[in-house]
Amino acid sequence: MSRVSTGPSEHPTAAHALLKRLKEHGVDKVFGVVGREAASILFDEQDGVEFILTRHEFTAGVAADVLARITGRPQACWATLGPGMTNLSTGMATSMLDRSPVIALAAQSESHDIFPNDTHQCLDLVKIAEPMTKYAVELERPAEITDLVDSAVSAAMTEPVGPSFISLPVDLLGSSEGIDITRDHGPARTPHKPIGAVQPGWESAADQAAEMVEGAKNPVFVVGAAAIRAGAVPAIRALAERLNVPVITTYIAKGVLPHGHELNYGAVTGYMDGILSFPALETLFGPADVILTIGYDYAEDLRPSMWERGIEKKTVRVSATANPVPRIYRPDVDVVTDVLAFVQHLDAATAGLAAKDRHDIAPLRERIAEFLADPEHYEDGMRVHQVMDSMNTVMTEIAQPGEGTIVSDIGFFRHYGVLFARADQPFGFLTSAGCSSFGYGIPAAIGAQLARPEQPTFLIAGDGGFHSNSADLETIARLNLPIVTVVVNNDTNGLIELYQNIGHHRSHDPAVKFTGVDFVQLAQANGVEATKASTREELLAALRKGAELGRPYLIEVPVNYDFSAGGFGALKV
Repeated sequence: MSRVSTGPSEHPTAAHALLKRLKEHGVDKVFGVVGREAASILFDEQDGVEFILTRHEFTAGVAADVLARITGRPQACWATLGPGMTNLSTGMATSMLDRSPVIALAAQSESHDIFPNDTHQCLDLVKIAEPMTKYAVELERPAEITDLVDSAVSAAMTEPVGPSFISLPVDLLGSSEGIDITRDHGPARTPHKPIGAVQPGWESAADQAAEMVEGAKNPVFVVGAAAIRAGAVPAIRALAERLNVPVITTYIAKGVLPHGHELNYGAVTGYMDGILSFPALETLFGPADVILTIGYDYAEDLRPSMWERGIEKKTVRVSATANPVPRIYRPDVDVVTDVLAFVQHLDAATAGLAAKDRHDIAPLRERIAEFLADPEHYEDGMRVHQVMDSMNTVMTEIAQPGEGTIVSDIGFFRHYGVLFARADQPFGFLTSAGCSSFGYGIPAAIGAQLARPEQPTFLIAGDGGFHSNSADLETIARLNLPIVTVVVNNDTNGLIELYQNIGHHRSHDPAVKFTGVDFVQLAQANGVEATKASTREELLAALRKGAELGRPYLIEVPVNYDFSAGGFGALKV
């Protein structure tokens, strides 16, 4: 049986129809790695669709995830059959838990030779995909590919947004049977924003929320990324400013208010008390008597236990989905509707309400400023807060107002980014809040730079996560993306060392320590100019040089952590 399923075709194939419909839905890039299905698809079958070759399928999935998140439009990724699909699956899981409308595509064995776990490289791709997607299907008749793409887009763009998956047997992908690309399938109906649930009578619940705000002394808005997807950011900002209500966000909703806005009380992480050696959560939430969670999503890792500090509180949940976690979060008022519609309703219902006298967080801000201004030279390596301050400084110098993106890979340093990173626009700080996928940084930076080609992109990554996916430095170089990467290197999985100390009051080096990697040479071997910086002055100079180059640049920074096992009680679930 030949594994070359098709020969050159003079007629349009399912591959043509697939790429044509993706293009009609606004997809102009497909990230991925191609296998033997190259006999059935070249990816030049449709003008205006670019294939972006990555070194690993995980990179393809996350790059599509971040491009989709920033643009608010579906984006596509590709894998070959068998191990290509299993590699891609972590990227799919990332877009599921991080809520991005990704169309994931993978080749499958020939339709007459699909015997999962028996045929060479054949797995049941739909069953693999089903637990981590909104929609999963296998193509059975070539002529139906347009319909499957439409279904995949609709599912991906329904809250909570996430990936859809189509398995493509290679013989059907290269088949012309029933394919007529001149046939009118009707317009590609891509929602301009995600489709959400609307509970009948939600206005009554919203009126209850308005009454709670009116009677509150210290209300607080806790904002999640669904508010950004709903297009509600300008309305939230205007309402917060009129009522003088503080705004606190999840990791990935940083930037709902600009970095320096007086009502921006910051993003919350369960590590903040331990990092700062300061009761940050109590300062933020203790005096609050009403918490409005606007676009709240439990997957974004801001847990109710974090805001249940201080005085007794009433809570309002606002979401375009029914509450999936009532055992964890049972609000006093649950408003299931479009987030923008709720904010507009609340604005009208509180039109005559005087501004609130919000609670003061000056001690917390002073503690953060103290960290960022740390002038000490540490012989054992810079501290991550010093690195973040340097990145903020240069980003502020080079980015236009309301622009610039700081991307963080996964590790202990990521929580310094949540606390300290500059974010002056929605998704101005990017990290994997839901899945926390190790190696996320490079593909996320690729997606961010492609989404915002005229804006600067900085990436911070730890040595562990970065080297787990460092092969795609070559992809950054090949695409000549002007990403400035900072690798904070302590030759350790630092977050795991922290957990060892929390659980055992000691660490075990064989489980967390690496031998040294020269990341400067690694970058240069992949075509990326690089340097090492050991002091603030060297790092600032390197960041400024990298920002001016207009091409990829990497800076290795030796770091160390000063942590104790105390202060991390908020991590308990």
